[in-house]
Amino acid sequence: MTSETVDSLIRFVDAREGGMDVLADLREKLSPRGDLVSPRGRELTAAVFGKPLTPVEVVETICRDVQSEGTAALLRYTESLDRTTLTGETLRVPAADLEAAHAGADPDFLASVRRIRDNIVEFQTAIRHQDVTIQPRPGVRLTQRYVPMRRVGICVPGGAAAYPSTVLMTAVPAQVAGVDEIVVVAPPTPFGAYNKDMLATCHELGITEVYRCGGAQAVAAMAFGCNALPAVDKIVGPGNLFVALAKKQVFGTVDIDSFAGPSEVIVIADSTASPAYVAADLLAQAEHSPGSAILITWDESLIDSVRGELQTQLAKLERSDLTRDALADFGALILVRDSEQACELTDSFAPEHLHIETADPDSQIARIRNSGAAFLGHHTPVALGDYAAGPSHVLPTGGTCKWAAGLSVNSFLRSGSVTMFSEEATKEIAGDVIRIAEKEGLTAHARSVSIRTDA
Repeated sequence: MTSETVDSLIRFVDAREGGMDVLADLREKLSPRGDLVSPRGRELTAAVFGKPLTPVEVVETICRDVQSEGTAALLRYTESLDRTTLTGETLRVPAADLEAAHAGADPDFLASVRRIRDNIVEFQTAIRHQDVTIQPRPGVRLTQRYVPMRRVGICVPGGAAAYPSTVLMTAVPAQVAGVDEIVVVAPPTPFGAYNKDMLATCHELGITEVYRCGGAQAVAAMAFGCNALPAVDKIVGPGNLFVALAKKQVFGTVDIDSFAGPSEVIVIADSTASPAYVAADLLAQAEHSPGSAILITWDESLIDSVRGELQTQLAKLERSDLTRDALADFGALILVRDSEQACELTDSFAPEHLHIETADPDSQIARIRNSGAAFLGHHTPVALGDYAAGPSHVLPTGGTCKWAAGLSVNSFLRSGSVTMFSEEATKEIAGDVIRIAEKEGLTAHARSVSIRTDA
């Protein structure tokens, strides 16, 4: 069959004669358009702003107010949106709180943090850009140099769960780059700036600037700066729709890592794959809720086996209801003709995460250009990359990996060229420069060279 069918858990799609429209539909649903908001969000918006606003309008208002009013607006929105009253003095987490969180942390947890940090340092150091200098002719020296940014800001979520892993996957690459000042912002919640594991991780990494604020107001404060939170040069890290829209709003005033939407995975699998493993990998992504989980296979029997495993494993998950909703809304089990079609569909979707569970994953990845991060083999779950492998888990979503890259040490380096010519070398090239400058009518440009070379 070629038509799409839907069951109560996750849709099945027979794409052997097509399928591009199915993935296009999923891609559209996953795009963070900024025009949808939950009923609770609508109620909160109306209460705070006195009228219904779209998320885009909310973010524009918050950013404008924080830019013009500074700390006062930041604190006002923290109180009205996060239900937390702070002052300019209590906004920043005291050093004593960071030290106490670290002192009280589980030693095994801190040992894991240190091992993961070392993994990240090893990988990020290996890929760090280095200055390159060439001397193509006598008297000419050309350099491309890489200079670390001075000050960067990191958004750490704290709504439904605590994320010490985000601190590791963002701050450590920045440290390897040589960034002088690293700022962490997290919402004033038990999972955010009051979470002791997150604070202990910051202290372990030597991060001393942690602020109790989140959402669009924190992004705006880091971008525009205020008395309580000086401006940064770049903002990175995940967040909800309002954080993503705020990062988009302030881009240009500061740099950002990406405009991120819901998390995604495509699993390509064949008859050698374990249905239990595949189901676990799909559920791990759907658990983000919203999170997209798509299986593409040319083994028809695997689809039935995976569906059964999904039912079994769902019953054991703490977030089973949310995960089930994500599977129904953003999941799919797609049957294709062969490996070639699997690679073609995957490349068109350009997933954030790609997990290839086949007999020869190297063959498939060689035919796929677009993925934020790829995980090869039956024993390389995406969670290894989320938590410990070394590459950052901050990745392009929404199909943007067709042109965007994941966060890395090089995201925190500013590249620039350095040129030096001797007098003789300038004379040698002067004719070409003057000729092109005069063709463009830029006679002052030409004169700046000829004044040095005319006898």
